Amino acid sequence: MTVLFVMIVEVLIFVPSVARFRQDYLQNKLDLAQLAALATLGTPEGAVSQDLEVELLETAGVRSVILRRDGVRELVLAGNMPLEVIDHFDISTARPLELITDAMRVFLSSEDRVIHVSGVTRSGSEGGVEIDVDEQDLRAAMLDYGTRVFQVSLLISLATATLLFFVVRRLMVRPIKRVVNHMLAYRDSPEDTTRIISPSSSTLEFREAESALHDLEVRLTASLRQKERLAALGSAVAKISHDLRNILSTAQILTDGIDASQDPRVRRTAPKLVNSLDRAVALCERTLTFGKAEEPEPVLERVPLAPLVGEVVDNERQSSAGNSISIVSEVPDDLHLYVDPEQLFRVLSNLVRNAVQAIQGTGEGGTVTVTGHRSDGMAFIRVCDTGPGLPPKAREHLFKPFEGGARQGGTGLGLVIAAEIIRGHGGELQLEVSDTDGTIFAITLPAVEAARAAG
Repeated sequence: MTVLFVMIVEVLIFVPSVARFRQDYLQNKLDLAQLAALATLGTPEGAVSQDLEVELLETAGVRSVILRRDGVRELVLAGNMPLEVIDHFDISTARPLELITDAMRVFLSSEDRVIHVSGVTRSGSEGGVEIDVDEQDLRAAMLDYGTRVFQVSLLISLATATLLFFVVRRLMVRPIKRVVNHMLAYRDSPEDTTRIISPSSSTLEFREAESALHDLEVRLTASLRQKERLAALGSAVAKISHDLRNILSTAQILTDGIDASQDPRVRRTAPKLVNSLDRAVALCERTLTFGKAEEPEPVLERVPLAPLVGEVVDNERQSSAGNSISIVSEVPDDLHLYVDPEQLFRVLSNLVRNAVQAIQGTGEGGTVTVTGHRSDGMAFIRVCDTGPGLPPKAREHLFKPFEGGARQGGTGLGLVIAAEIIRGHGGELQLEVSDTDGTIFAITLPAVEAARAAG
């Protein structure tokens, strides 16, 4: 490409250059012709022999010489006069465009013409000189000049292309090849941190590309490692769920005898214990059945919200017995939802339990309140607590697994699962308020009519 571009530029330069060469060639012929003519002027008329005249004309490279002095034209040398002169040129008055046109005409013409050239010599003598010249000699000289220009241009372009090749190879090809080799090595083992590229290029653009690739590989490696840990965790959870299901199934069988007890306290708590065991067994079975992080599709049914919230509140009250924490339900009895009761129970239990644990962390008492109301075809459930609020890190990564834990030892999975369940119901779980006065989580769900219409 470099050779091609140099030759294209050379063609643009060659045209005016060869026109200048033609002008210089003809000017040189005029100067030599003048010197040959002046050599004969001091001799008596007829003293110049014909052989000397022919020799002078051959030395000057012309056919005839005419001197113009004091307005008079004088034929000084006339050897083998041409029968016919094809064209006339005055190089002293020719314009650049005319010189270029005349030069191109010499190349395009293949005839052996004789041209008549006039002009002023460079010796400074007064008057002018006119000569007859064979155009064939002029064409041969121009072709020789063009050949030499082409050879020099080709040599320069080849040298330039060679130097450019090594420069481009060093400054561009080698850095690109280095990046490609790192990409191929990283592709074969993305978990190996030693294969992550280290930016080292001295060229700004390539260094930016290497830095971007470095950041991408670092993030991808971290993501792959997290995926591996999650896969290992999922495998462990499946094994634990399998064993836990067997244990709970045994406990579920043992609870059958509790129903026969006449103790009022046992009879009051037995249904809740049985329901809790049923939920635990069902959860283990779903974990084993689906074997993935996604929640199963909810089985929707019309559910009164107040009893469901009441069961959550009763369970958490018993779990937090002995603490000065009040758990209150302020859900109206006429509020019904079209939801999966088991999944909503898990969400509310998680939110209430988190609120209780947040208050327990202060070592003081507090209140957890679950409210519900309906507006514009939507149902709104809020879990409010008087705890210390979520720390900044927990708020920043609230719904990210293993990053949004609000307490020491927490995994942050509870809120992630809860948000996924609510989204599966066509709703939204969001943090409404969290400051030193407490925290409020808000659940938005379609009311019964809206949920049925959407279904």
